[in-house]
Amino acid sequence: MASIKLVAVDVDGTFARNDHTIDVERFKRIFDHMTKEKVQFVVASGNQYYQLRDYFPGYHEQLSFVAENGAYVKDHEEVIFAGVIERDTVLTTLDWIDAHDEVLNVMSCYSCAYIERDPGKETFFEHMGTYYHRLAWADDLRAVDDPVLKFALNVPPEKTMAYYDELRSSLSGHLEPTTSGHGAIDLIIPGNHKASGLERLAKRWGIDASECVTFGDGGNDVEMLRWAGRGYAMANASDAAKEAADAVCPSNEEQGVLSTLEELFGL
Repeated sequence: MASIKLVAVDVDGTFARNDHTIDVERFKRIFDHMTKEKVQFVVASGNQYYQLRDYFPGYHEQLSFVAENGAYVKDHEEVIFAGVIERDTVLTTLDWIDAHDEVLNVMSCYSCAYIERDPGKETFFEHMGTYYHRLAWADDLRAVDDPVLKFALNVPPEKTMAYYDELRSSLSGHLEPTTSGHGAIDLIIPGNHKASGLERLAKRWGIDASECVTFGDGGNDVEMLRWAGRGYAMANASDAAKEAADAVCPSNEEQGVLSTLEELFGL
């Protein structure tokens, strides 16, 4: 492939281990090399920006981010794109959610994420705090005055694909479901996926897709794995991710991203 000018990594199940940690010192050695070689490093995840940056305390300004599955794109310290969902679509989506009692929801907005207040949702709120470091209760999601970027739904894991199919039909023309599996389904503006966010950054930097390397493990990584000159699926990845990738690397628990980057850069 062409020389590498951009590396993009998903986080959960890819860059981070299952306990949500990364080998900071090992990554910094690789990142220092990439910086010297003028290789851009992008964190591309379905998670909230404020959660993602906390993986890199003290130096997150040196990185770029495609957060919220492509709805929030940051070129180092500058936000260059925010895909805001139209008000009518927000209301239509909330109506659908309200009609499905077993579906739990986080409404992710520009400045914060919100869960509608309910005594039965304390455990869900605590769990989602792992992925949304700015998270608040809202008495009524329809009254939240904050641009909506994404809905993050939690459904029974065994019903993930059934709900995925239902959402594709019910919200067609409004929002598009994407899933990393295990009961998690994000609803995004059609076309605002991770690959679209990476393309915005690459165009801004004068980088061609053939000069990019991406790493992912889930269905929401498929577009960016296909888009890049070389896409790596983790050994623990879904079948869809592996089919979209050019190669498979060791699992996230084996720090496959770091070992593959060391190999690619001859470190």
